[in-house]
Amino acid sequence: MRSERLVQVVTECNVRGVSTRRVDGLVQALGLEGMSKSQVSELAKELDSLVESFRHRPLDAGPYTFVWLDAITQRCRDGGRVVNVVTVIASGVNRDGHREILGLDVFTREDEAGWTTFLRSLVARGLRGVKRVTSDAHTGLKAAIAAELPGCCWQRC
Repeated sequence: MRSERLVQVVTECNVRGVSTRRVDGLVQALGLEGMSKSQVSELAKELDSLVESFRHRPLDAGPYTFVWLDAITQRCRDGGRVVNVVTVIASGVNRDGHREILGLDVFTREDEAGWTTFLRSLVARGLRGVKRVTSDAHTGLKAAIAAELPGCCWQRC
């Protein structure tokens, strides 16, 4: 049985892009039994599965009256090289008045096509009742909001 600390270490390593070869040394440094590369890979697959379930869950706590959209550019390892990617996130206020992460995705570049695809996926999962979207003034994002969330107003953050 995996300890909670072990899961935390492997999760943090996965998020930070630490290779599976180096995770074993980190686990042992914590005084825990070491892990093989295949064990690390299996645990990472479980984490990937949890993230995918979260990203594709139905948005059934709507209507989501207020929505915030944002993006951040990050460096990411992809196929053995480091590239810039754009990580996008949507949060909203659900019918109970609680803020909720609605979705997240990674684009190769921030443009109208990426934002449109992202917003369409949110609508397909149940995003409804949006009255106001708050975001920066990225031209592609504003166009995607107008196309995919008609009737809502937009506010610059």
